[in-house]
Amino acid sequence: MTSVVVIGAGPRGTGFLERLAANAPELYADLPLEIHLVDPHPPGGGRIWRPDQSPLLWMNSMAEDVTMFTDDTVTLEGPVLPGPTLAEWAGIDGRTFPSRRQQGAYLRWVYEEAVAALPPTVTVHEHRARALRVSGPREGRQLVRIEGRTEPLIADLVVLTLGHLDAGLDDEQMELADFARRRGLLHLPPDFTAESGLDALPAGEPVIVRGFGLAFVDLMVLLTEGRGGRYENGEYLPSGQEPVLYVGSRRGVPYHSKIGYGWEGERPPLPRFFGPAEVDALLSRPGPVDYQRDLWPLIDKELGFAHYHRLFAARPERTSVNWPDFEEKYAAAAPGSPELHTLVAASVPDPDDRLDLEALDHPLDGLRFGSYDALQDGLRSYITADLERRHDRAHSEDLAVFLGLLSVYGQLIRLGDIGGRWHGFFSHLASGPPGPRLRQLLALSRAGVVRFLGAGITVEADEERAVFRAGSAGVPGEWIEARALVEARLPEPSLERTRSPLLRALYAEGAAATPTGLLSVDPGDGRVLERGGRPHPRRFALGPHTTARAGGAFTRPRTGGAAFSQNDATARTALALLRDLACREHVAREHVSST
Repeated sequence: MTSVVVIGAGPRGTGFLERLAANAPELYADLPLEIHLVDPHPPGGGRIWRPDQSPLLWMNSMAEDVTMFTDDTVTLEGPVLPGPTLAEWAGIDGRTFPSRRQQGAYLRWVYEEAVAALPPTVTVHEHRARALRVSGPREGRQLVRIEGRTEPLIADLVVLTLGHLDAGLDDEQMELADFARRRGLLHLPPDFTAESGLDALPAGEPVIVRGFGLAFVDLMVLLTEGRGGRYENGEYLPSGQEPVLYVGSRRGVPYHSKIGYGWEGERPPLPRFFGPAEVDALLSRPGPVDYQRDLWPLIDKELGFAHYHRLFAARPERTSVNWPDFEEKYAAAAPGSPELHTLVAASVPDPDDRLDLEALDHPLDGLRFGSYDALQDGLRSYITADLERRHDRAHSEDLAVFLGLLSVYGQLIRLGDIGGRWHGFFSHLASGPPGPRLRQLLALSRAGVVRFLGAGITVEADEERAVFRAGSAGVPGEWIEARALVEARLPEPSLERTRSPLLRALYAEGAAATPTGLLSVDPGDGRVLERGGRPHPRRFALGPHTTARAGGAFTRPRTGGAAFSQNDATARTALALLRDLACREHVAREHVSST
């Protein structure tokens, strides 16, 4: 019987299965098919959204902004099959930030609905184990070896939907880990925060935390409320079991707060200056695409257009010219040109109303503080101002820029791996924590449980004193000492350093990788590319470890949904190939029976 093995049963695997079910009536009819789903964690939520995690951990999206279903804004060949958002399914306030357990329950339901929607001739087998290796002839059936099973699964096609993966240590982390072992210290490398051994961090002791993104927010929650502390009237009441967290990063600030209101009125017509035509032009040019030279000016102009379109529409009193004149001159000016800057300065009198992406991305650049106490006051003022602005409809141009970021991401996906700068910039502006989390951070800072280190953090191993030392550019010459260091970030996706034996074997056997270590896949249908550039006829891959990445863990309703488009294209290609194989198998059986 024809079979497909899907390795990874989290959100991406579930989304692929939903598209497989949606397209099967058209492309596969009533032919028999076996689907083997391989994942050590429960299908639907997978590892990150599993039910056995702390109820204190939230999603980073509001319930109304999470959907696993397509709508008419998605570019796809298969059928649009609408379904409920998380808020609609759970019957909860759409503006709340649900727990990860709630999201896991929603994903489990989506998975079960997808399985139920498959034709009756399709059978799904769940294997709660890790896949170890995929082998087999290029043009033949594939063998998938999994833990705890002597015989391999036999597959006509294999689809990797692995999600985020563990990675080995880089050179610096290995040196720090070795130092910690030799001197009896604690070093926690990049990991999923809920699994990173936080119980070993002692109460009352200083801990240096490198990383100020979403992994830090999880760490902050688990080491405060998770150890018995509580919030009352906006203040934090310690339990006495908390360590003291000294946190810093390259930027020195947390990601910008989630925007606390919804869209009203006309949306900016995006894409405008960075759309399919611009991507086609970049792809047709010889040589690699350079992010800073080729992409950043287009991104800057596109986001600027979204910003000013909204400002002129919603707050015309804060502008000095009419929109048609501004739009005409803005369109004619070259990206990043002096003419563009002059136009904006003349048309938008208040500098606070102008879009300055560099200042948003690196707000502490060039700032110096006389002491760490002064730095605490400065950072609290910065976070407070960010919270107020991101919850004020009078600055709804910020939400327009967010929509612009989603539009840009949808175009960049076609270019494959463009490096980490864009992803860091996107996450800082668009994937920040819920406002309540930043209010908790302010309370923890006032209580002395969290101390800010600032931007440009450096960490040293002090052999003489047997401690870690951390300093920053914001307070030159000042150092913080601690016996524990936590790297508060997820492992970087990298085929060269992944701890997945499956991906290591694929890479060793000739799968192509980008310069930053992502698995290269065909942008059209997700087939794994070999080093010579040929797509493998029987292997597909989707997700953050590949060049078929998406702009976030989940898709907002009515925002296009690049992940949906990718899932649909891969599902349709897979079904067409499986149909041809099943038909050939049927003809061969008929021939044998007739003779």
